[in-house]
Amino acid sequence: MAVPLPSITDVDQTALAAWLAERGEPPYRVGQIRHGVARSTAADWAEVTDLPHELRAELAGSFRWTSVALETEIASADGETRKALLRLHDGHHVETVLMPHHGARNSACISTQAGCPMACAFCATGEMGLVRDLTAGEIVDQVRHWQRELRQRGDRVSHVVYMGMGEPLHNYGPSLAAVRMLTDPELFGISPRRVTISTCGIVPKMDALAAEGLPVNLAVSLHAADDRTRSQIMPVNRKWGVDDVLDASARYVERTKRRLTFEYLLLAGVNDSPEDAERLGRRIAARGRTAMYHVNLIPVNPGPGGFKRPSPERMERFAEVLEQHGVAATVRISKGQDIKAGCGQLKVAEGKLGGGSAPADPRVVD
Repeated sequence: MAVPLPSITDVDQTALAAWLAERGEPPYRVGQIRHGVARSTAADWAEVTDLPHELRAELAGSFRWTSVALETEIASADGETRKALLRLHDGHHVETVLMPHHGARNSACISTQAGCPMACAFCATGEMGLVRDLTAGEIVDQVRHWQRELRQRGDRVSHVVYMGMGEPLHNYGPSLAAVRMLTDPELFGISPRRVTISTCGIVPKMDALAAEGLPVNLAVSLHAADDRTRSQIMPVNRKWGVDDVLDASARYVERTKRRLTFEYLLLAGVNDSPEDAERLGRRIAARGRTAMYHVNLIPVNPGPGGFKRPSPERMERFAEVLEQHGVAATVRISKGQDIKAGCGQLKVAEGKLGGGSAPADPRVVD
């Protein structure tokens, strides 16, 4: 396979400035190009009409305008949620979801890997194994896909959640580089406080993120209050157990002064009893500062493992028990289930995987 041209979103400002200087272009062209990449509705270099025609031709011969190509896009019956299947240069694919919220905001749910190595029992993406990591540009270009659609009707992406395919902290460098691009005031200008990174609990990377000085939100997928249950549904727990993850969460809160969210997928008969809630509430409260934590209770969506949702009454009872320990909890329903765009439902059909690598062992992640 021929080596593709680099995507412009994988070219940093210094490299772009050097490329322009070699061609005798003035320094202000850097800002023009970066603005065109992040803020315009252009579909390719030819449409960036504030640049000279000759320069656009040179740029097109050196850099791809985007690293993703739309293959299909479908809309949910809710009239808001949309899911796109995007093709990468090597034939692999990822899915990304746009979740508008009644005109108040537009959240882009983005992927950081093609597939995922974590093999969580309830997650369709985990069934794919890890195909490969995405580059920072491939992560950012998912947001650009939605941004272009929204800007054509006078709107914009306001929130970004790293909750699509893959484990963001397992692809740490590109994931963080993408955050910096998305929050750069000269590029997308999305507030860091409107960016949420989700993790299944890769403890060393949680500590590294806490030291980055980025005021982003962290969501930790816990899904069980004891090691036996969590190891059954989340193999990563064999490396970092519940106490390890809760301790890292407490360190994150202490270091960043940011409120942290625990994601807790409710699986009927597995982790949804009042006793489970009691155990979870006690373990969170033992870390102190309970006001700095919030638990999102998410009824499982149809997918692998044949798991069922608890009754609404059982879910509300779970929340009540947590609140008795001073831990705020909310029962949340995923959007887009009818198009398999809900939590744990993203997956690319086997025929879309290209020549990817074998699934990784989730017990040996760095």
